[in-house]
Amino acid sequence: MKSVLIKNAKIVNEGTIFEGDVLIENEFIVEIAETISAKSSSTKIINAEGSYLIPGAIDDQVHFREPGLTHKGDIASESRAAVAGGITSFIEMPNTNPQSTTIELLEEKFKIASEKSVANYSFMFGGTNDNLEEILKVNPKTVAGLKLFLGSSTGNMLVDNEEVLEKIFASTPLLIAVHCEDEETIKNNLAKYKEEYGDDIPMKFHHLIRSEEACYISSSKAIELAKKTGARLHVFHLSTAKEMKLFTNKIPLEEKKITAEACIHHLWFTNEDYDKKGTLIKWNPAVKTQADKDALWEALLDDRIDVIATDHAPHTLEEKKNPYTSAPSGGPLVQHAVVAMFEAFHQGKISVEKIVEKMAHNPAKIFKIEKRGFIKEGYYADLAIVNAGLPWSVKKENILYKCGWSPFEGFTFKSRITHTFVNGELVYNNFKVKDVRAGMRLEFDR
Repeated sequence: MKSVLIKNAKIVNEGTIFEGDVLIENEFIVEIAETISAKSSSTKIINAEGSYLIPGAIDDQVHFREPGLTHKGDIASESRAAVAGGITSFIEMPNTNPQSTTIELLEEKFKIASEKSVANYSFMFGGTNDNLEEILKVNPKTVAGLKLFLGSSTGNMLVDNEEVLEKIFASTPLLIAVHCEDEETIKNNLAKYKEEYGDDIPMKFHHLIRSEEACYISSSKAIELAKKTGARLHVFHLSTAKEMKLFTNKIPLEEKKITAEACIHHLWFTNEDYDKKGTLIKWNPAVKTQADKDALWEALLDDRIDVIATDHAPHTLEEKKNPYTSAPSGGPLVQHAVVAMFEAFHQGKISVEKIVEKMAHNPAKIFKIEKRGFIKEGYYADLAIVNAGLPWSVKKENILYKCGWSPFEGFTFKSRITHTFVNGELVYNNFKVKDVRAGMRLEFDR
């Protein structure tokens, strides 16, 4: 039996922080107490004095690019980056090549992950205008949910047939996660700027092309449809102040049928950063104004927004250097997401307890993930140790993404992930990822 004893940690769980020890045996947390003694001489002891012990983050929205787009990233490389960032479980999106729009193709991705992933994994099934029959075959106990693109993004999977959309909403028991941007609005805005600038549109107009209105039209329509059909809806990567009025904090998360997510980039950057960062911070939906960012933070803290995720979506630097119309949207984030939120903690914007709630507890609750997302006896030992007073700078040589760059390059974070455990296995320790496939397929209590 493998046992690890983490001692003297500031244990963060369910809104409290208390100093104590955690004993791990094989894959599970078996004891949490003020003080625990090693029961065997073979027990590995880690002194976490002065550091936070948090449940590993659960990232409910990543693009790890496998199969078909593996020059940008793959499940092995990006799951290594994830655990280096304290993310122990991920849910990956269907817009790979081929797209995960049949059960067979979906299961192929699960097989790849079972052989390659350092972190725990699940995948979203992809909805299209013509695969309702396949959607109805998906098992909610073994698959994270259904992803619908209501605005086109990387690997066009746009679902724009309203009749089909309503039928999907009305007939699946799966959680439906949506990318919301109105296609017509974006096309009209883009045409206007193309007329003036051709393909080389300055990046500073990105948030006016993929505008507040484009987001609001689409997200309000999705919410209306969910209310009409009773579907379980989760709205990905919100980016505007206007959308915040669509969500509530009046009922407990467990009772919400409509939940909301914000992503690291929308909480960190604004349109003022386009001049310096250019296409490196080109995302869909676009990074918007300071007022939008402020409204996202307010909604996050008052619980209208339930989850913080990354929408990790790597592209090569070569691809990113294309002119505006051909530079792809998306960027790599999993390695730096948790420490980015700890930076906000240092700035007095958010508590460590709230970070854990939004990045571990709530994704586990929303997706009904079995035995993960909390530091509890009997739960899988998915854990990260965070030293909040150990600065480090993001440099080319310590970036683990296959694409080799980060929008945080050159930035010095005040906090460092020192250890990450996946299913009781120490997979990451001070800038080194162990060569071990510790990840398991997530299961759902549905």
